[in-house]
Amino acid sequence: MYLTLAWRNLWRNMSRTLITILSVFFAVLLANFMRSVQEGSYSKMVENMVSFFTGYVQIHDNGYWDEQIIDNSFEVVPVLEQLTTEDKEITSAAPRLRSVALVAHRDVSRAAMVIGVDPEKEQLVTGLKNKVVAGKIFENGERSILISDGLAEKLGLGIGDSLVLLGAGYHGSMANDLLPIGGLVHFGNPDLNKRIVYMSIETAQEFFGAPNRLTDYALQLDDADKSKEIVKSLRAELDTSTYEIMDWEEMTPELIQMIEADRGGGVIFMGILYLIIGFGIFGTLLMMTAERKYEFGVLVAIGMKKWRLGLVLFFEILFMAALGVLLGSLFALPLVTYFHFNPIEFTSMADAYAEFGIEPILPTKIDPQIFLSQGIFVFFITIVMSVYPLLKVLGLNPIDSMKA
Repeated sequence: MYLTLAWRNLWRNMSRTLITILSVFFAVLLANFMRSVQEGSYSKMVENMVSFFTGYVQIHDNGYWDEQIIDNSFEVVPVLEQLTTEDKEITSAAPRLRSVALVAHRDVSRAAMVIGVDPEKEQLVTGLKNKVVAGKIFENGERSILISDGLAEKLGLGIGDSLVLLGAGYHGSMANDLLPIGGLVHFGNPDLNKRIVYMSIETAQEFFGAPNRLTDYALQLDDADKSKEIVKSLRAELDTSTYEIMDWEEMTPELIQMIEADRGGGVIFMGILYLIIGFGIFGTLLMMTAERKYEFGVLVAIGMKKWRLGLVLFFEILFMAALGVLLGSLFALPLVTYFHFNPIEFTSMADAYAEFGIEPILPTKIDPQIFLSQGIFVFFITIVMSVYPLLKVLGLNPIDSMKA
């Protein structure tokens, strides 16, 4: 009976009900969008870091991460290939052999990171082909190389020119070669863009004198949130005295610290937003209570118990809060989805973003947890704010309420 009475009361004054529902609706819509933008920016930062180099999970020689030299490489064994292809959560695995070398052209030289990769597998992990801005990527076993366009500019090189490489190979051997440039790649991070050289993994193994050896396997996952599960599974199946398995959080602790620090600021911002939302909802409930003062006075005067009236009023607020949360979430979903696939671009801040190796875009994140948590929080705020009209009803003086 109380629920039916509360539902009917809502539509006796359509404009008043709509104003209250809309206050909750806009609160949920704004909270969902702001939270999705915040989490989307974190996801993009992680994606940029992972897609550039580390992968979500990496397998390397035990001790390699602390001292990243080619002597800390490992021999390719079938069990690694088997483990990284049979697990359904691992979508791709990119083998690499990397070290540093001196690259030169005429009288100009630079220190560079030389990375041997399988072009097809690397594409699945880091999208290397998408970063090619001129020329073309090499095939497996081909002796042409890719260099970053910043490095090419420093050395005065172009496609078709040859690059001299000098360095230390495996176990102190000499590494030197003259290789033709087949293409140029571009990275958003200016520092990295001045010191990257890619070659096929076979060419790298020959150059460094490290046949059948790798420095790491970078793994791409279907779900980034399962990286810790994958690490745990691989550690159980591999000899951890020989191999070290790390997820992206372990490999990039500075990124985690930056995200956590920013998330702390985001909590303060969302707190201010919730405070504004709370006052907005309180204002609509205050207006509703003032408008219905005469109505409440009449009902109490003709014998309706105050607690019963308060219960009906509470159910009315409950209905309005539920409708506002539901509609706000439904309208937020297409908005968040649109900006997820069509992120906001900051063309005027592209250089500032590039300094950190981050794309100058701001996507939203589609996460049911965001919608659920924001809906519950705004619903909770509305229920807390309903205390005021309930107290007004319980302390109602019918004679004073019916005075003009």
